Amino acid sequence: MRTPIMPTGHMPLPRGVALLNNSLLNKGTSYTERERDALGLRGLLPPRVFSIEEQVVRAVGNFRRKSNDLEKYIFLTTLQARNETLFFRVLLENLEEMMPVIYTPTVGQACLEFGSIFRRPRGLWISSGDRGRIREVLRHWPMTDVRLIVVTDGERILGLGDLGADGMGIPIGKLSLYTACAGVHPSYCLPITLDVGTDNEKVLAEPMYIGLRQRRLRGKEYDEFLDEFVWAVQDVFPGCLIQFEDFGNHNAFSLLARYRDQVCTFNDDIQGTASVALGGLLAALRITGQPLAAQRLLFYGAGEAGLGIADLFARAAMREGVREDEARKLCWFIDSKGLIVRSRWESLVPQKRPYAHEAEFLPDIAAGVRGLKPTALIGVAGAGRAFTPEILGEMARINERPIIFAMSNPTSKSECTAEEAYVGTGGRAIFASGSPFPPVAFGGRTLVPGQCNNVYVFPGIGLGVLACQARRVTEDMFLAAAQILAGETADEELASGRVYPSLCRVREVSVRIAAAVARVAYDADLADMPAADDIAGWIRESVFEPEYREYV
Repeated sequence: MRTPIMPTGHMPLPRGVALLNNSLLNKGTSYTERERDALGLRGLLPPRVFSIEEQVVRAVGNFRRKSNDLEKYIFLTTLQARNETLFFRVLLENLEEMMPVIYTPTVGQACLEFGSIFRRPRGLWISSGDRGRIREVLRHWPMTDVRLIVVTDGERILGLGDLGADGMGIPIGKLSLYTACAGVHPSYCLPITLDVGTDNEKVLAEPMYIGLRQRRLRGKEYDEFLDEFVWAVQDVFPGCLIQFEDFGNHNAFSLLARYRDQVCTFNDDIQGTASVALGGLLAALRITGQPLAAQRLLFYGAGEAGLGIADLFARAAMREGVREDEARKLCWFIDSKGLIVRSRWESLVPQKRPYAHEAEFLPDIAAGVRGLKPTALIGVAGAGRAFTPEILGEMARINERPIIFAMSNPTSKSECTAEEAYVGTGGRAIFASGSPFPPVAFGGRTLVPGQCNNVYVFPGIGLGVLACQARRVTEDMFLAAAQILAGETADEELASGRVYPSLCRVREVSVRIAAAVARVAYDADLADMPAADDIAGWIRESVFEPEYREYV
């Protein structure tokens, strides 16, 4: 990886108020006496010099005094806009406490109220009115060495639906996690929202809505707009990794298919979710002792997340010697019309057809569990409380250790809570969820639910791609990430019910995933950076650490 560079490598160091207003360089009250004299800061700051450790104490105290999670979110984003080094130091030292605030589930509420809580612009909004000049808009970004873009068009924000331009909270939050959880330098990161309108009547009627008041672009116009954006990025930021985030199902699959073999890109909702879910399933099998090929997965929901998980699970089974057709038969789907079976072939979109097996049609999830007897039940439909006590009880009846992944988020969309899963299965469930749940006391034990959070994989995958300057992102990279993640959960964590490691170790997990991803790139001859003898050590030494530098 090229050594992380500060913005001062691109432009002269600003002075005075301009320096204090530069979030990447600002140190607030930590500027030394020499720096205050040399950089025109004398009198612009209170006289006492504070260490970054003292600043962290102040910031955390202010954070904890906020009355609700949305106010805490506003506080953290305001801190980030003022002093990014301090923001990331605070976040990294308090990750388990602050992760649910800076991202899921609070980011969902923040997006719902984005227009009302808007303080200061961050990232780029590129609207359909910018067609024909997207390259010019991209060049307005002050940093010229952008290596990672997270982009959304706001059509499918978490489980909340079409929020249009208010979805900007997602790319901002994802890129914050790239830096906090994997050490990607913040100057390399650019959040982008493509404002192509919204079909959400409530959003369009909102007085403080920040986006275009128009219906969504569709069809040829949309495709041409996205095409101009993707190729403009290649011109302005050559080699930049583009992460597609929270696009509608049809566009998510079609954009991935169109660009995955042409540019460096991936879709986190499809591929990142698949990797973290597979990592959790592989860890769960460390508890059950069963082989991969003996599993039968039943998905509730057949959108981006579910189909992505099934594709990667089948790939993993094929690696263990299972034929492709048999590997796909390990995965079954219930969508809004019932069980996906061969008799529904003509009405199915192409992505669902590989999982349309010869079987009797079953109308709903309860019938699916009774008829198919799955070893794992995976919720990705955004249907809150769909896993009823009866369904959970049936899973416990047919499995000694039923695997229950209630992956939909935010919390209101979760198919069941951790407590419901444990109570409904007599404490035998191996449970993970998309949104965080607290530990549950049951039967004299404390059971700790796992959070199936993409943050375990996408920062490490992106770090690995950037480190070796990979030209493409491949499915084998996501498989490698899942396998590394599954091995990172300690035996004592498995014993408590967790299938994911503690977030306090996420940076080290990200480095190991990054190294595995880089190795895949080297093996496939997709990397432009010469390999180091110790890939993990080389990456570990290159990541961004939230520490102040001396300017004079």
